[in-house]
Amino acid sequence: MVQGINSYIVTNGNGQEAVKLYEDALGAQVLHIQTFGEMPEDPNHPIPAEAKDRVLHAHLKVGGNDLMLSDTFPGQPLELGDQVGIAVIISAPEETKVVFEKLSVGGQIIMELQQTFWSPLYGQVKDKFGVTWQVSTADEPQ
Repeated sequence: MVQGINSYIVTNGNGQEAVKLYEDALGAQVLHIQTFGEMPEDPNHPIPAEAKDRVLHAHLKVGGNDLMLSDTFPGQPLELGDQVGIAVIISAPEETKVVFEKLSVGGQIIMELQQTFWSPLYGQVKDKFGVTWQVSTADEPQ
């Protein structure tokens, strides 16, 4: 069962500035902000210094709505049209797989479904209409 759908903004290294703007302009409440430098260390893939302060994930509350935001990783350019996507949170991994597969038909898989430190199952897909979806299983069943 789909638990929620959120707007997801991608910025090109200026995510901290964007969070401050939305906090001020929209009266957004910053619920969570994590930088790439705060990720669990992986000795096989060290985080470059220029990435450490970039936003890995920010969660803002604007009125009754959730707004998500992250920066690109250095060396991964922001493609025109990819600045805003949709994050969909699903309650069970089996349902996540079905939704991901259906959104993938005629589209392009950006990141295969996989376990991450924030979700039991997460992936990214651009559907046949050019919409980027971040599909994830809720960390805890709701």
